[in-house]
Amino acid sequence: MDYDEAVTLRRTSPAWRLLRATNAPLILSFLGQVFVEGNVRGIAAPELASRLDDELFALNDRLGANSFPRSAKEYLDEWASPDNGWLRKYYPPGADEPHFDATPAVEKAMAWLQSLQARSFVGTESRLSTMFEVLRQIVFGAEADPDVRLVELERRRADLDREIERVRSGQVDLMDASAQRDRYQQFARMAVELLADFREVETNFRALDRELREQITAWDGSKGELLQDVLGSRNGIAESDQGKSFHAFYDFLLSPQRQAEFSELLEQVHALSAVDVVDPRMRQIHYDWLDAGERTQATVRLLSEQLRRFLDDQVFLENRRVLDLVRSIESNALRFRDGAPPVGAELDALSPTVALPMERPLYVPPVKLELDSSNADVTPEDLDATALFEQVYVDPEPLRVGVRRALRGRPQIGLAELVEHHPIEQGLAELVTYLSLSDSSFRLVYDEAAREELSWQDSAGRMRVVTMPRVTFARSDTAVEERQ
Repeated sequence: MDYDEAVTLRRTSPAWRLLRATNAPLILSFLGQVFVEGNVRGIAAPELASRLDDELFALNDRLGANSFPRSAKEYLDEWASPDNGWLRKYYPPGADEPHFDATPAVEKAMAWLQSLQARSFVGTESRLSTMFEVLRQIVFGAEADPDVRLVELERRRADLDREIERVRSGQVDLMDASAQRDRYQQFARMAVELLADFREVETNFRALDRELREQITAWDGSKGELLQDVLGSRNGIAESDQGKSFHAFYDFLLSPQRQAEFSELLEQVHALSAVDVVDPRMRQIHYDWLDAGERTQATVRLLSEQLRRFLDDQVFLENRRVLDLVRSIESNALRFRDGAPPVGAELDALSPTVALPMERPLYVPPVKLELDSSNADVTPEDLDATALFEQVYVDPEPLRVGVRRALRGRPQIGLAELVEHHPIEQGLAELVTYLSLSDSSFRLVYDEAAREELSWQDSAGRMRVVTMPRVTFARSDTAVEERQ
């Protein structure tokens, strides 16, 4: 890393900004306790604000009343602002209140702080063995020559045979206490680092999805090219190095045999007397991995669904134009079904009409009228103003509530059935109000091919009947499923 890269990181890295923040001890201690040590992947804003308020009260009581004068909500909004980027504020599907989650910057800052703590025991032998084993896997995993791989496998088999013979003869090589503690520390450190990597993997998936959305927004080509490019990029996410590694890890961890073996090995390791300092998080670390992996998978699924809806919105106008053309063709076919369509075309006239520019009349300014308002206050005695008070106003809210109540236990209801249960009382104005209702929980569906009759009794006692296309109120979730 050169000087310019260090300057860029100092200016753009959220983790660096966090370490330089005035309230860095408060931010790191609180967010580290909630999200890192507690392995929380999403918490409601009121609950997180309540926990932070308790923490602020305890610190102000111990350090002074004005140590942290702001409210918990103000601190959380500041930490989640784009300028800081230490918390991610979002709305889960179906939730009305915001949630918070820590960003990878908090994990990186916490890992750096923990590396500064003094350790009574620093192991090196286990890491060297791990590096040797990783090198062997790289070299022989990439070897395409069968003879070379057979030589390596025979060497391993010879080593196993010699070890088996030593054990049969009673020569059992035991790992001493130092080596056991060394390897346990390495396991705990790698387990925590792996758990922290899930946040960064999820953030990278969101960044890839954001790039695709920007590409779709600025696209000026055809829809086919857009879909081909977007779907190829979407497959590229799964086929990337990060995507392949994550899916391989997740499939490996979902194996019931691997889970049982891992749990048994953990119990045996924690029962060793040499492992005197046991990290409590390690007892269920594999369950934390599963939970974090499932949240990452759910994020990928949610991003895929949102991207599909985003594409649907982009091509909605084109699809609507296609449907209009299809309906036009169908209506013309029905119109000409009983008779042959006319052959030829109609002309407006036998010859074109030429209109020269100078034949147009010149502009004539309008005549200003003079109004006499000297007797404007005089009201004629024979003026009938009753018509002004006979206007009918229909409140749409009771009608909207009635439709929502009728759709509570069913996916849709026809206007005729609705009027049968709730008769029209305000005449044609109430019927027109039904047809102009708009609500997020339902939509109106018109069927031009079917006809139905609606009737009501006016104020004079006369029966009114109207024939109109069939109208149906459908719940929005049903409408979305039908469109899919």
